[in-house]
Amino acid sequence: MDLIMGPWPWYVGGALVALVMIALIFLGKSFGFSSNFRNICSAMGAGNTCSFFDFDWRKQKWNLLFLVGAIIGGFVSANFLSANQVPEISETTISQLKGLGFESAGSAYAPTEIFQNLSLKNIILLAIGGLLIGFGTRYAGGCTSGHAISGLSDLQWPSLVAVVGFFIGGLIMVHVLFPLIF
Repeated sequence: MDLIMGPWPWYVGGALVALVMIALIFLGKSFGFSSNFRNICSAMGAGNTCSFFDFDWRKQKWNLLFLVGAIIGGFVSANFLSANQVPEISETTISQLKGLGFESAGSAYAPTEIFQNLSLKNIILLAIGGLLIGFGTRYAGGCTSGHAISGLSDLQWPSLVAVVGFFIGGLIMVHVLFPLIF
């Protein structure tokens, strides 16, 4: 159980991701979670009112199974294979986050100030963040997993541009917008 419950080295996780990507390339498939939203909408009949959703979603049912497996795996690991592990972050980061009002930094997996105290501000921030992620995913033609894992392993130029954009956006969020919001 220690092997399952403990953190795995980067080279084990990286090798597993590489094996999955090689298999998908040989099968002619591309990976990305955001495409599941389109698949689900198409399966529920959205293609009757919007041409974007009018396609044969059954060809992508393997990706829906991957999504279901990820949800079930996340539930099992969080509830049965976890001892409430808190990621180790540097003392400098902890002190900076505490300076921004996040007293749970270093002692909780996710900031309790955002996810456990659902104030109006937190609900608005989560809703706007969700809308921006959804818009960005559609605008970029895929999500971070689709571009950074599948697109880069397939040597796609648009994926490289998207991944560079993701990193730049993340840096701007963390170093410019995050301190302004909190």
